[in-house]
Amino acid sequence: MLLKEYKTYFITKLEPLYDVLEAESFFYIVLESYHKLKRIDVALQPNLEITLEQKSYWDKVLQQLQNYKPIQYILGKTEFFGLPFYVNENTLIPRPETEELVDWILQSLPKAQSVLDIGTGSGCIAISLKKNMPQVKVYALDVSEQALKIAEQNAQVNNVDIQFIQQNILVLQDIPLSFDCIVSNPPYVRELEKATMKPNVLNFEPHLALFVEDTDALLFYRKIAHFALKHLKPNGKLFFEINQYLAQETIAMLAALNFKNIQLKKDIYNNDRMIQCSL
Repeated sequence: MLLKEYKTYFITKLEPLYDVLEAESFFYIVLESYHKLKRIDVALQPNLEITLEQKSYWDKVLQQLQNYKPIQYILGKTEFFGLPFYVNENTLIPRPETEELVDWILQSLPKAQSVLDIGTGSGCIAISLKKNMPQVKVYALDVSEQALKIAEQNAQVNNVDIQFIQQNILVLQDIPLSFDCIVSNPPYVRELEKATMKPNVLNFEPHLALFVEDTDALLFYRKIAHFALKHLKPNGKLFFEINQYLAQETIAMLAALNFKNIQLKKDIYNNDRMIQCSL
């Protein structure tokens, strides 16, 4: 079967579920991952064929996409901040908004010596910071043993040294360390927001890393802020990725704890998405 013919079939099958451009992007992502070919190769070689074995692989990918499984989980990998990352159902899929958070930290703390990433998941924040600030000692904490296995693998792939810590920040009392920067992208989606979520997120991404109870949506932020009061160095900074609907509540909580220089920043989609503050 010609590859270009399968492309038409692939996109047609996905059209009822996805935007055409998104379906086409899936095709080219798989093309590069599986065949090591790019879009231009299909255009320049219209007679490229796929074997029955290759078609079987494509059919399996197609079926999973039809069930809304994210392409990143199907392939087991993604890219974040220009770096390769393994992902699976134990880790959130890194998003462009979080890349903006990493960039903000790099701009704000060029001379930092120590960073703690709380709720590291795939390790994307910690690893990206270490890769771009080699002088920094980076610690990464997560409650999930399975997530930390992926994060450790990602650190090896990207050739960086990260100190990983398996702890639950909600019950962590103390650690004998202090930091120039503490950053977290903690669970912040309220249960009431589930109705607005797409199946590819709701059915596949880890709920442990996504959701908080409606009655205490700032649970993780409050706990991390109290932790930061004890473990930030003088003039140290705290960075959060936040729920866009709870920006003012998050700011008020930080102000009540006497954090200074509180800054709210919008993401590329013009949503209130990240905060930094200092002691």
